[in-house]
Amino acid sequence: MIATILRQAPADRRASIAAWRQLSDILAQRGNQLSDEDIRRSLHALAVLRPQVPESVRRDCARAIAAHGRFAPLVALYANDVAPVSAAILQTVQLSEADWLAMLPATSATARSLLAGRRDLPQAVHRGLASLGSASVALPQPKTQVVDQQQIEAEAVPETGSSQISELVRRIDKFQSTRGQPARTGADHTPRSAFVFETGADGVVHWVDGITRGAVIGLSIAEAAFGGEPGIDGISAGAFRQRAEILNARMVLEGNAADAGEWRFSALPWFDPATGQFRGYRGSARRPHRNEQPYRRPDAADSGDSIRQLIHELRSPLNAISGFAQIVAGQMFGPVSQSYRRMAETIVADARSVQTIIDDLETAARGNRGVLPDQDIANVVDLAHIVAQVESDLAELLRDESVDLSISRIGGPFAGLANDADARRMVGRLLTALIDVSEPGSTLVGQLVTEMPHDDMLQLRIVRPAAIRFATAAELLDPGFSPEGEAPSATVLSLGFSLRLVDSLARAVGGRLDIGHNALTLHLRSATSKSEAEREVQQGE
Repeated sequence: MIATILRQAPADRRASIAAWRQLSDILAQRGNQLSDEDIRRSLHALAVLRPQVPESVRRDCARAIAAHGRFAPLVALYANDVAPVSAAILQTVQLSEADWLAMLPATSATARSLLAGRRDLPQAVHRGLASLGSASVALPQPKTQVVDQQQIEAEAVPETGSSQISELVRRIDKFQSTRGQPARTGADHTPRSAFVFETGADGVVHWVDGITRGAVIGLSIAEAAFGGEPGIDGISAGAFRQRAEILNARMVLEGNAADAGEWRFSALPWFDPATGQFRGYRGSARRPHRNEQPYRRPDAADSGDSIRQLIHELRSPLNAISGFAQIVAGQMFGPVSQSYRRMAETIVADARSVQTIIDDLETAARGNRGVLPDQDIANVVDLAHIVAQVESDLAELLRDESVDLSISRIGGPFAGLANDADARRMVGRLLTALIDVSEPGSTLVGQLVTEMPHDDMLQLRIVRPAAIRFATAAELLDPGFSPEGEAPSATVLSLGFSLRLVDSLARAVGGRLDIGHNALTLHLRSATSKSEAEREVQQGE
């Protein structure tokens, strides 16, 4: 898979983003199993791709790697990115003590500042940070004992010879072979209620006390955050521009349970006494009072309400965009050039794809709807016909992915108790998700089975593709799980989300999705089982 990605030069920005995500996922999960040459080429490719990948994408990837990745060279690459990306991975990622010590000399001052604020790292790592000197003049290091300087200098990256990445891999291997002790965890989750901070003239927080440094350091009070991102509201940004007092402005932080969430902060500007030059803000933050959160939903409320509200707000602009594109494509207001018509047709097609995703999200947000009684199920569907239709619909995807699909029929009839649309979505989403993780040139094998009268369920069994052959059920249902070989289309709705959606739809009509060692099996209630059972009872009487 690595060789395939590296052979193909990204043609545009979208391809660069897809390559970045794929390489990051593979290195995070299988980096320790790859050859040195593959590791070197992959890290070099990521370094080349980085300027073409938006910071928001790199930050999202950093968060995913922090949750699941343990490959130190990849962590080092992300740690030496811009501050938001570096903070996203260094605040929570877990490495062994040997990996941390090997990585420290290759990290930037910003990265070392973030690490100095963590309380769950081994003491040897803090001693290593201290031996390298102060990470930043604006960020005083905690008082720790200084270890022998030669211990770190002996492993420092040489300025000449092999590349920094190659040296980093070599040093990690050396530490693991001699020490190789796992990282000790002991994060402090004591709830925090207040902290004080100081910013520079640019509004970026460079000193904090009373909270984990990584949660606040690098945050700007000069620019309002958007879309739920960590940051501050417009009140603070407006006051900063006027060098005015900030009073009870809103701040949202990320991090562990003790730090994350909503805060209220107040701050005053301060000026150099000698020159009168503006130097920044000094302030304090606290947790909001109950009366400052009038729209806070009780904890017992349905968390799906917010998702459904968001979906409702997405549909109107999406329909407007799609409708206007259809007007342009159909030339309803007059002639339109061919290039504009093609663009409008592409927008219409993309809008349909987004609409499908929104429908899936809405279905997932409905959660456990419970098993519908027989009289509430609108239709009896021919599952064999549904499977045949889905196979036809997926022909283009199968051709693009170079994957064959073979589903045999065993037994019959295949009449199931389900709504036609829901049955089509269950089968289509299951097959699409598994095609996405199938290797090019492979065959996805399945069976549609009915075992009447011993079983009242129809079964659609699909053999696991090689990429998820040994994955546990918990991994497959994890929305953050990304197996090696996953196609770019799978990044929109993850494998875990798709499987959860299929299971949710199946349980709503009395079925389920089983994740077995060799196959994934969709169970649906048979429409013929009840009548046969009744006939057996009648014959017995």
